[in-house]
Amino acid sequence: MNDLADLASFDSLLSAEGQALLDDVRDITPEQELAVATRLRRDHPADLVSAAVAQARLRQRAAAKFGEADARRMYFTANGVEQATRTSVATHRAQEFEALGVRSVADLCCGIGGDAIALARAGISVLAVDRDPLTCAVARANAAALGLSGLIEVREADVTEVDTEPYDAVFVDPARRGGRGRIFDPEAYSPPLSWAIGTALKAPRAALKIAPGIPHEAIPDTADAEWISDEGDVKEAVLWFGTAPGRMRATLLPGPRPLTGRGLPDPEVRPVGRYLYEPDGAVIRAHLVADVAEEVEGGLIDETIAYVTSDTLRATPYATAYEITDQLPFNVKKLKALLREREVGILTVKKRGSAVDPEELRRKALPKRHGKASVTVFLTRVAGAPTMLLGHPLP
Repeated sequence: MNDLADLASFDSLLSAEGQALLDDVRDITPEQELAVATRLRRDHPADLVSAAVAQARLRQRAAAKFGEADARRMYFTANGVEQATRTSVATHRAQEFEALGVRSVADLCCGIGGDAIALARAGISVLAVDRDPLTCAVARANAAALGLSGLIEVREADVTEVDTEPYDAVFVDPARRGGRGRIFDPEAYSPPLSWAIGTALKAPRAALKIAPGIPHEAIPDTADAEWISDEGDVKEAVLWFGTAPGRMRATLLPGPRPLTGRGLPDPEVRPVGRYLYEPDGAVIRAHLVADVAEEVEGGLIDETIAYVTSDTLRATPYATAYEITDQLPFNVKKLKALLREREVGILTVKKRGSAVDPEELRRKALPKRHGKASVTVFLTRVAGAPTMLLGHPLP
């Protein structure tokens, strides 16, 4: 939805009739959509009914990111749901800004307003800017729906033409998707990363949201780089300016549980010990595996694989620990026989440094349940050799 017709359709949802329809279809299921829409079209314009049903569907999808209470009141576009920052991550970032003493932020490329909402809830005034008329209308409606209009000004404009000087900080979330999907070249972002960095360097404080897979060599020395995961899933990377140049850190949510790099050398490769540690994805992206290895008195199973092994069991929030029971050369028949012998019924397959498809291996190695036991198998390399490590997670 991005043309004038779509904008008019969205505006109609804000009318009294549109609001009543949204209430009617709030809890609609996919199986009910056709019947309910057919019934409602007898008394309401077909376009309005379609818009209400589509909005209900988007709200249901958005609940995973925004929580059901907010998602039920907010408005979305398909792209907006896909690209918006998860509330837990946006809240963490807003708290970082608040801790830095920031009281006003120019939110450039604001989208549907996810970050602006978190900033406003932290008591920060926000100028939310986007060039798309529909996106601005949705962001404005979201600010009103959540009672934050007094702190959020939405402006339809080209972000490259906005004067950010009056604001304590700048936040830029450039578009990282195009007509063919994700964009991996930072200079192909809209606006390009180089422009965003230039804008950030002019502000007292700034944060740039980027893809977590950004090459470290593309990160300027002036940036404080943070990788963020939520419930173990890497969500984004952020380049901070005006904080700690050159710092590399990982933040794990909920928490937050921060880990700051100390510039340690790569861990040594050692034989597989009793325990295997699988670092959180944000830790790996931030190149902080060495910090985890030192914490658990461990080393790497292979110089190119981010699995840490140790004979010491130590609780750490930055990695999941497994007790290893078997180390075998990769061989499906041997694995199948072992699972049958141990009466395994649940097989979890993880891989790092292996081209094997986990689902295919699971079907071949455990075509039927042999019992109630569960096993985790790691498909990886040990000292360069394809290897299977069997074990189970520890609390």
